[in-house]
Amino acid sequence: MKLYSRTQVVIISVICVVIAVFATYFFINNFSNSKNDNIEQSTSSINENVEDENSNILSTETNPENDYYAFQTNFKQTRYSSDLDETYTQDEIQNISVYEKCSDAVVNISTKVISYSWFYEPYPTDGGSGSGSIIDKRGYVVTNRHVIKDAYKIYISLSDGTQYEGTLVGEDEQTDLAVVKFTPPENIELTTIGFSDSNKLRVGQKVIAIGNPFGFDRTMTTGIISSLGRPIQSNDTIFRDMIQTDTAINPGNSGGPLFDTQGRMIGINTMIYSTSGSSAGVGFAIPVNTAKRIVSDLMKYGKVKRGSMNISAIQINSTLSRYIDLPVKEGLLVSQVEKNSNAAKAGLKGGTEAVRFTRNSQIFYIGGDIITAINGTPVSSSSDYNSVLENTKPGDTAIVSIIRGSERIDLKIILEEKK
Repeated sequence: MKLYSRTQVVIISVICVVIAVFATYFFINNFSNSKNDNIEQSTSSINENVEDENSNILSTETNPENDYYAFQTNFKQTRYSSDLDETYTQDEIQNISVYEKCSDAVVNISTKVISYSWFYEPYPTDGGSGSGSIIDKRGYVVTNRHVIKDAYKIYISLSDGTQYEGTLVGEDEQTDLAVVKFTPPENIELTTIGFSDSNKLRVGQKVIAIGNPFGFDRTMTTGIISSLGRPIQSNDTIFRDMIQTDTAINPGNSGGPLFDTQGRMIGINTMIYSTSGSSAGVGFAIPVNTAKRIVSDLMKYGKVKRGSMNISAIQINSTLSRYIDLPVKEGLLVSQVEKNSNAAKAGLKGGTEAVRFTRNSQIFYIGGDIITAINGTPVSSSSDYNSVLENTKPGDTAIVSIIRGSERIDLKIILEEKK
C-alpha cells in the first residue's frame, strides 16, 4: 500500500473539496434555471390561454351584430407577475393578480333618501349602500336595484377616493338589477370589468368576490361555487338559476362582482341566507349572462323589454277555488285580455262576470281561462308567471297551457311588449 505524506494528503483533500463545491454549484444553478424556465413557460401558457379566451369575450362585448349593447371596455387578460413566482403559491398569485387588476373597477355606492317626520315633513337621510362594477369607460356601473331603491341622490366612490354623483339609467325589479352612470373627468380612463360566460361554470370552481362589506372598501374574499341553477324566492319574486357560493358575502357586498380566477365577472352578488344577518357561507349571485341581457336593455332603453301577453290575471288559491268553484286549486285565472292583443287573437279568453272577493278587494272577472303552464313550466302563482316570462322577448312564441271548463288546451301566443 502506497503511503502519502501529510502535505500530499492536505493537497488532495483541498482539491476534492474544490471539485465538490464546483459540482454542487453547477447542479444547483442548472436546477434553478430549469425550474424558472418551467415556471415562465407555465405562466406564458396560462397568459396565452387567457388572452385567447378574453379575445372572444371582448368581441362579444363590442360586437354590434349581437343582441347586447356595444360596451366600451378596456378589459385585458390577467397576466401573472413573474416577480411573485418564487415568493407565493400559484393560488396566491391568482388572488393577488385578480385583486390588482380588478379592484379599481369596483365602486362603493351610497344614497340619500327622503324620510318623513311624525308631522309628515320630508327630510333627507342616508339610504342604502353597497357595491357596483364599472362595465363601460363612459362611467356606466351595474349594481343591485335594492342598493339604490328610492334614492333621490346616488354617490359613487372610486378606489382613488374621488366621489361622483350618479344618475339612474334604468332598473329592473324582476332581476334586482340597476344601471347608474357618472361622468368621469376627460383625462381619466376608468378601469372596467369584463364579462365571462356563466353557462360554462362548474360546481367546485374557485371564485373571488370584491366589495364593500360593512363599509370596508374593496374587501376581497374567496371561495368556490357551491351549486348552480338555484331558484330563490324573495318576497313575491323568484330568482331562477342563481349561483350559490360559500365566498363570504355580507351587507355592503350587494351589487358587487363575483369573479373567476382570470378576473372576469361571472355573477353579481345579491343576497345571503343567514340567521344572523352576516355571512353563513351561503350566498347567491345573479349569473352574468342574465346580467348582460338585462344591462344591455337598461342601457339602450332605460327598461327591460320582455315578452308579455298583456293580460290581467288572478292567482288562484284553495279559498278562491272553493268560492267560485274552480276545477283546480292553483294557477292563474285570466280576468281580462287586452283587446286586439296577440293573446286575444290566439283565442285566450278572459272572464265575463264581475265579482269582488272581499269588501276591500278590487273587482275582477270570472269565467275565463285558467293558465297552468307556459312552455312546459308549471305556473301556480304570479311569481311563476313572471319568472317564466323573464327570459323572453317581444316576438317570441309561448306555448300556454290552459283549462277551459273541462278541456285542457295549448295555445300558441306570440308575445308582445308590455303595455
